[in-house]
Amino acid sequence: MGVGDVILIVLLVAVILLIVYAIVIYNHLVALKHNVAKAWSNIDVLLKQRHDELPKLVEVCKQYMGYEQETSGEGQARAQVAAAREGGDVPALGQAETQLRLGLGNLFALAEAYPDLKANTNFQHLADRVTALENSIADRREYYNESVNLNNVRIEQFPDVIVARKFGFGPFDLLEFADEEKADVDLKGLFAG
Repeated sequence: MGVGDVILIVLLVAVILLIVYAIVIYNHLVALKHNVAKAWSNIDVLLKQRHDELPKLVEVCKQYMGYEQETSGEGQARAQVAAAREGGDVPALGQAETQLRLGLGNLFALAEAYPDLKANTNFQHLADRVTALENSIADRREYYNESVNLNNVRIEQFPDVIVARKFGFGPFDLLEFADEEKADVDLKGLFAG
């Protein structure tokens, strides 16, 4: 076996190791991508459940508060959340969620003025259910954002960036709620429509 054969074997082993390393990187990027999709799916399930519970909660509130008309703001906010969720538009979902969550917080504050409502079993059950869903959404949002962050960092690191670009792995958007979530929203307007 000559020097040329040894060099050829070393080069062949180096190429094989490089290919194996690229495969490992590719598989890890696939796992990260699917982890983001799974995290999004978890949020989606919770948003659908909350979407089903909110009209019931508002209806119980309207009955006690003497409102007969359909709430325009609440329905519109839920429709925006549903449209963004179904379209997978994470930035739009964050904005729509901000408005819906502000209105929900104010709904509970407005309900404080109605002691009979607060004592109502249906209201308590629905309020507890919606609150539990809100907490779960917050937990899943944190998990989703961590999954997105892991993906986005990994596809920018060398040498992963080479494999990511070659095979079309891209970044995902974080699910962020707007600063308006901290401001008050006039929920009375939801019942005036």
